[in-house]
Amino acid sequence: MDPRRTGATEKPRRDARTDVAADYAAAVLASLGRPEATWPAARPRHPAIEWARSGAMALTGPAEGAPRLAPGPLAACARGALLALRGLAGEDARLHLDAPALLGERAAISGSTRRGSVSPGGSCRLIRAADGWIAVNLARPEDVRALPAWLGEGDVREPWRFVVERVAEWTAHDVVERARLLGLPAAVAMEPAPAAPPWFRIAACGPTRARRADATPLVVDLASLWAGPLCTHLLGLAGARVIKVESTRRPDGARSGPPAFFDLLNAGKESVALDVSRPDGRAQLRRLVERADIVVESARPRALAQLGIDAASLVGRVPGLTWVSITGYGREEPGANWVAFGDDAAIAAGLAAVAAPADDAPLFCGDAIADPLTGLHAAVAARAAFQDGGAKLLDLSLRDVVAHVLAFGGPQPAAAVRETRDGWEVVAGGERAPVDPPRARAVTAAARPLGADTDRVLGERTGCC
Repeated sequence: MDPRRTGATEKPRRDARTDVAADYAAAVLASLGRPEATWPAARPRHPAIEWARSGAMALTGPAEGAPRLAPGPLAACARGALLALRGLAGEDARLHLDAPALLGERAAISGSTRRGSVSPGGSCRLIRAADGWIAVNLARPEDVRALPAWLGEGDVREPWRFVVERVAEWTAHDVVERARLLGLPAAVAMEPAPAAPPWFRIAACGPTRARRADATPLVVDLASLWAGPLCTHLLGLAGARVIKVESTRRPDGARSGPPAFFDLLNAGKESVALDVSRPDGRAQLRRLVERADIVVESARPRALAQLGIDAASLVGRVPGLTWVSITGYGREEPGANWVAFGDDAAIAAGLAAVAAPADDAPLFCGDAIADPLTGLHAAVAARAAFQDGGAKLLDLSLRDVVAHVLAFGGPQPAAAVRETRDGWEVVAGGERAPVDPPRARAVTAAARPLGADTDRVLGERTGCC
């Protein structure tokens, strides 16, 4: 099978002198058919040192214990993905970011810390079933309301106590299967896959469109929360014009979270708000996406179909359209319509295995780490497709991106975690580095108010509306 249709990457041989980030960038670009892109050389960094400095390690492990090393090169591959994007976009792009630090940026803003079997954000927990462990995410009010339908009638005034007691009576597979039927985000805690799954798939193709080398992509951002908005934020830093489109009735849920985090991901984007419950709103949405060079969305296929949006059909009909679909488990059945968030999707990919064998319970690794990793990868795939003439429906799943990164390059080189007078440090490859707390970039601009640019964008003489 053509690796450019599946996102397969080769596994380099690794030792302490290997720059895993550069290897990963090269592998990602090769999987996209773009091996010619280059970026400035950098000193090789041990993946454990990158993990320590990322801020995500400080979010990993028991609350009252040592922070944990990751079971794969998560921070190094984050840097590699950004290197790949810089290789495509060129050095004039505003992409001089600390990519590993993006993994802990939300936690830095919200003040989250490591909590063991509770996610740093608090909405997801690892729960013991009769034969293993599962992750359950109660991030939305409707998730709590669905608990009696999932686990039977009972007192849900203390939701987590109810879940712990009832889940213990079920096998992990059965209780997760039942949760997914009800639209609850849940996953069985798996071991990491022995072989890397593809990090993307091409679900459909269409007619390409020739563009100038310096063409500015028009990106329509239909995504919400973290992965998709991070993707379009990076595309904007790489020179794209980004229009963020939200429903007037259900805007991006991140608007109700920490304002600084929403601003970091969405400042610089134009804001369009549409009432997609009305026929004219849905027609305006369809005309906007038909006008775009790149569309990024993070909805389940069924949700878009209810709005009359068929991504595969649009890619087949609109010359040069690149459509980036970000889901929990991919567009193919059985997982196409399973609900997932970054924490539970990472558990499905194998990240609970970060716990040491002596631990009584598995542990979360970072803060919803599937989201920033997928956002970085989605930006690379979108930019490469645009430069190749578009005409692709790119299928990226939170679970598969994490599983791909975990398996990249095989076993990790040796590293040790030590307590110091000032905290914790990692020793690896002849280097030592402190375990840094999460950090976030300074907010330099606010995101546009909801719908602030609707009339102007819809009134542009482009045939969009």
